[in-house]
This record gives sequence, C-alpha cells and structure tokens, in this order.
Amino acid sequence: MTDPGDTEPLMAHLPLVYDQLRGLAARHLQRSGGAAHTLQPTAIVHEAWLKLEGSGGAVWESRAHFLAVAAKAMRQILIDHARKKNALKRGQGLRAMTLDERIAPGRAERERTFDILELEDALTELSALQPRHAAQIELRFFGGLEAAESAEVLGVSVSTGEKDWAMARAWLFRRLGGVT
Repeated sequence: MTDPGDTEPLMAHLPLVYDQLRGLAARHLQRSGGAAHTLQPTAIVHEAWLKLEGSGGAVWESRAHFLAVAAKAMRQILIDHARKKNALKRGQGLRAMTLDERIAPGRAERERTFDILELEDALTELSALQPRHAAQIELRFFGGLEAAESAEVLGVSVSTGEKDWAMARAWLFRRLGGVT
C-alpha cells in the first residue's frame, strides 16, 4: 500500500479509510460508556493516525494489513486512556464495555459487559497461550476485519481463521466470566 516514512502517500490513503476507522472508534467508545467517555472517535482516529505516521519503515501490504495495524494502534490508545483514567480515579467511574454479538453470541447485553482493562489482561494472557487466536480477536473486534481479511493478514486459510476465531471467542468469553 505505502511506506509510512513517506508522509504524502500515507496521507493520500486517509480519505479511503477514515470513515471506517472513525466508525470502529465510535463503536468501541459506545461499548465502553458512550457519552460518559472523555475520548471522541475523531481523537482516537487522529491519535492512531499519528502512531501510524510515526511507525517508520512499515510497508502496508494490503488494505487489510493497514487496518490490522490501525486496530492495534486504536486498542493501545483505548487501553492507555483507560489505565490513565483508572490511575486518576482508582477505578471509580470506570464503565464496563459491551462485547458485541460476534464475540458473545446469544447473550443478554448485561451478561456481555466487561472492563476494557479486563479485556486487555485476557488478550495478553491469550497471546501467551495462542498468539494467532489473540490476533483474531484484535483484528476482528478492534479492527472490524471480516474472516477473509483477518485470514489474509495472519497468512492462514479462511477455514483455519474461522476455527481460530471460534476457539478465541470461546476462550475469551469463558475468561471474561461467561459460560464455563
């Protein structure tokens, strides 16, 4: 796609993905408290864009690859923000995030909520056990990628990606207090 060290071509891609990134950021904020959240989708996208712009040396192999890297940047921004807020308030006022239907199918809304720092701990744990499964969660939950796109990024077949996704969802759901 482009070399992020060359700012001009990277900026040329912003209009192509901006709306999708902003939509992802808005969904994440809505899950984590909506109006009570101090971050705005635009701010998250801009911070992520700055991280991407400063990542020197990376080459975007495809749109899916770019979105995967952007998803990781947005995840880091949300986690850093939650940690700072938690440190300032010592946990007071932190709102639970809502797992979307893709991760916790068939569960009532109230049964699918969790703290974003709890999700980060779970993903860190899963990364140590099954890095590809954790990557599936990051790509599909934070990045909004579809099965074929996440499989492409991870270099696996779509069927293998779907199996990884199912295993990762089940593990994560149990780890976050779902059905055991």
